[in-house]
Amino acid sequence: MGVADVLYYSIHLQELRSIIHWKTWHNPVHEREPDKESVSLKVCFDFLDKTSRSFSTVIQELHPELLVPIALFYLILRGLDTIEDDMTIPIEKKDPLLRDFHKIVEKEGWSFNGNGPDERDRELLVQFHYVIEEYRKIKPVYREIINDITLKMGVGMADYCKRAADGKESVVTIGDFDDYCFFVAGLVGIGLTRLFVESGLANPALKERPQLQISMGLFLQKTNIIRDVKEDWDDKRQFWPREIWSKHVSNFEDLFKPENKEAALNCSSEMVLNSLNHADECLFYLAGLKEQSVFNFAAIPQSMAVATLALVFRNPDIFKKNVKITKGLACQTMLDSTQNLSKVCEVFRKFVQQIRKKNTPKDPNFLKISVVCGKVEQFIESIFPSQSPQAVERAAREARLSQEPDAVKAREDAKWDMSKITILSSDFGKD
Repeated sequence: MGVADVLYYSIHLQELRSIIHWKTWHNPVHEREPDKESVSLKVCFDFLDKTSRSFSTVIQELHPELLVPIALFYLILRGLDTIEDDMTIPIEKKDPLLRDFHKIVEKEGWSFNGNGPDERDRELLVQFHYVIEEYRKIKPVYREIINDITLKMGVGMADYCKRAADGKESVVTIGDFDDYCFFVAGLVGIGLTRLFVESGLANPALKERPQLQISMGLFLQKTNIIRDVKEDWDDKRQFWPREIWSKHVSNFEDLFKPENKEAALNCSSEMVLNSLNHADECLFYLAGLKEQSVFNFAAIPQSMAVATLALVFRNPDIFKKNVKITKGLACQTMLDSTQNLSKVCEVFRKFVQQIRKKNTPKDPNFLKISVVCGKVEQFIESIFPSQSPQAVERAAREARLSQEPDAVKAREDAKWDMSKITILSSDFGKD
C-alpha cells in the first residue's frame, strides 16, 4: 500500500474496514481443491488469476459442478478476445482465426505465438494447449454450449474487425453499439445461463427470457466501454456510437479537448443513460438464480458495474485517464452482493441515487436520466417495498416530473410492464 493509499484510507475508514472484513471474514460458499487437480488444470487456474483479477475470485468459489466448465469458458473467450484485440495481427490472419476458433478449441495440442510482444495475455495463447486438454475432459453438454457461443462470438468479432480493416466505421448507430456488445458480452450471458440451467443451479424459466440474459452482458460491457474511453482512444479504438457523440462534438477526438468539457460530460451522461436502461433487467435476472455461489458469481460484476456508472457519471477524469472504483469500495460492494437479492437491490439503489444527485438540469438528457433512475428504483420498490419518507417523496417527485411534456417519450421508453413482472416473479418462485 503506497503513501497515497495510506492517506486515502486514513480518511475513508469504512472502506478500510471493508477491505479487512473481506480478507479476514469472507467465507466462500465452495472452495477449490488444488491437491486433487491435474497439472494442466492448475495451469489453467494460474492463467485465470493472471487474466482476470475481478472474475477469478468469484469463479473459483463456484459450485464444483460449474467450477471447471466456467473457468474454461472464460479462458477460451479470453483467448478469442486476445486475438481480436491485438492490432498487430493483420486482418488476413486474424479473420480466419476468429471465425474458426470454435474448431481450434477441439484441436489437441494447439497453441498460438502470433500475438505482438506487448499483448497482455499473449502467454495464455502460447500455452493454450493446457486449456484445450481440460476442455476435452468436461461433460459433452457443457462443451457443446461453450463451442456454440465461441462460434457465434468469433463470427461477430470477425465481422467488426473486417469493417474496421476496410476503413469503415464499426459503431455508427446505437443499433451497431448494441450489436457489438451483444457479440462480445450478450452471448456470454446466454452461454452462462445455459450452463446454469443445465447444471440444475438456476431456474429453467431463465432460458425463456433471452432479453434478461443479454442485458446481463450488455450492462457490463457498456459500462466498461464508458470507463475505458481514454484507454481505447490511446489504442486507436473507439466504441462510442457516432449517433450519440455526434450530438455533442464534431469529431470524436474533440471529447478529449479541455475546451469541450461540458459537451464531453453531456455525451458521457448519454452513454450512461444507454447503459442504465439494462439495470432493472439485471436485477430481474438475479431473481432466477437458486444456488448461492452462482448468485454471487452473477451479482458481484453487476454491482461493480452500477458502482462504476456512478463513478464515471459526469466525471471529466474519464477523458484524461482510466478511472476505477477504489479497492475499499469494491470490497464493500462484494460484501453486500454475496448475501441475497434484497442486499443487491440496496446496492443498486445506493448508486442510482448517487447518479440522480449528480444529474443536472443543464444536461440535455436530464429528464431521461431522471426517469430511468426512477424506473430502477420503482422496480426495486415493487419487490422490496419501502415506506420511508424519502422513498415517498422521491415517488411524488417522479410523478410530477413525468408530467413534463419533454419527458413523455422518455417515460414511454422507461415504462415497465407490471403484468410481466408478476408472471416472471411467479415463475422464479418455483423450484
